[in-house]
Amino acid sequence: MASFVIEGGHRLHGEIHPQGAKNEVLQIVCATLLTGEEVTVNNIPDILDVNNLIQLMREMGVKVAKKGISTYSFQAASVDMTYLESDEFLRKCSSLRGSVMLIGPMVARFGRALISKPGGDKIGRRRLDTHFLGIQNLGADFDYDEERGIYEITADELHGTYMLLDEASVTGTANIIMAAVLAKGRTTIYNAACEPYLQQLCKMLNRMGARISGIASNLLIIEGVETLHGTEHTVLPDMIEVGSFIGMAAMTQSEITIKNVSNENLGIIPESFRRLGIKLEQRGDDIFVPAQESYEIESFIDGSIMTIADAPWPGLTPDLLSVMLVVATQAKGSVLIHQKMFESRLFFVDKLIDMGAQIILCDPHRAVVIGHNHNFKLRGARLTSPDIRAGIAMLIAAMSAEGTSTISNIEQIDRGYQDIERRLNAIGARITRI
Repeated sequence: MASFVIEGGHRLHGEIHPQGAKNEVLQIVCATLLTGEEVTVNNIPDILDVNNLIQLMREMGVKVAKKGISTYSFQAASVDMTYLESDEFLRKCSSLRGSVMLIGPMVARFGRALISKPGGDKIGRRRLDTHFLGIQNLGADFDYDEERGIYEITADELHGTYMLLDEASVTGTANIIMAAVLAKGRTTIYNAACEPYLQQLCKMLNRMGARISGIASNLLIIEGVETLHGTEHTVLPDMIEVGSFIGMAAMTQSEITIKNVSNENLGIIPESFRRLGIKLEQRGDDIFVPAQESYEIESFIDGSIMTIADAPWPGLTPDLLSVMLVVATQAKGSVLIHQKMFESRLFFVDKLIDMGAQIILCDPHRAVVIGHNHNFKLRGARLTSPDIRAGIAMLIAAMSAEGTSTISNIEQIDRGYQDIERRLNAIGARITRI
């Protein structure tokens, strides 16, 4: 098991480029199963979750070729259906959360899918009801083998229908879309997720011959088609990495430029950091973060304490709340962080308290942060990363702390952040991988 050793207290300076968006890539790679023709995908990040999914595709019989540093082609002309029944396939699915999005394309094109309960972050209950109910509405049958712990999904033919989703699940919406594009007739999905990554998936599918309208809204209409063809697609920059770099700059009182961020797809993220008092400048498609000796959290108009909460797009993504919580520990003022979607994502705050942060954990979903205003630094500590986002938040805390910190279980960070220590060391950080 690898660890990071971080020498805190060093300011950053220079330019950094965000990687391709992890959450988009997982959808896009699964969608290549919808055609037997070649699909080329650019700007794929070299991270553990994505690499594991690509390797899984190879083992399923998909022809995968690396055409550049971050470019792959996929051709699912011949998928090995017998491999999908193997214990090896099911074991790999159980360790990869993104594998759940294989269901939609597999059932749509081949009429059958098997999958074990997917793994991923340990952040509490992440139910699959939206995925299963949506695909069932299209005509698929679900059977659960309790002894093997696997789901078998079958459908002789999928038929379009109207559905109102019980939650605006991103991966659930993606799964249903990928099933519906090859279903017969019209599918209407209301309360659909509409994140930029979903928009990207829909645009790619339309270039492949799908007929999806209502893109960027929560009401999607899909006219089923017989077949899809190949295309080329470029993945957006990762908005979570962009937000992470903004937080790093603020915590370390650094001046950095984040390059080619796709500003129009960042939504409320820049404004959410401004509410914490962080200055940002949009320069073309870059974000410039000037060095600030201090930053003050805003209050609401009536003077009450600021609350920052996650919400479905275009609200604030839950993946950035861990970062914003850490950033608030050095702000002037107080803020309530309300993590609505996952009940275990705030449990890492006890480690921040050990480092000297002033945080009151109210319950599994809410924490009050009382900022230090940089009057004293966090202390170096021994930490363990429980999930991707808490891991990067701990790294930010350690970079700003006095002394040396060690973060173990950094495989969790590697799942979502490409070559992170080399990229940060290039602009002034002191991070060593052991």
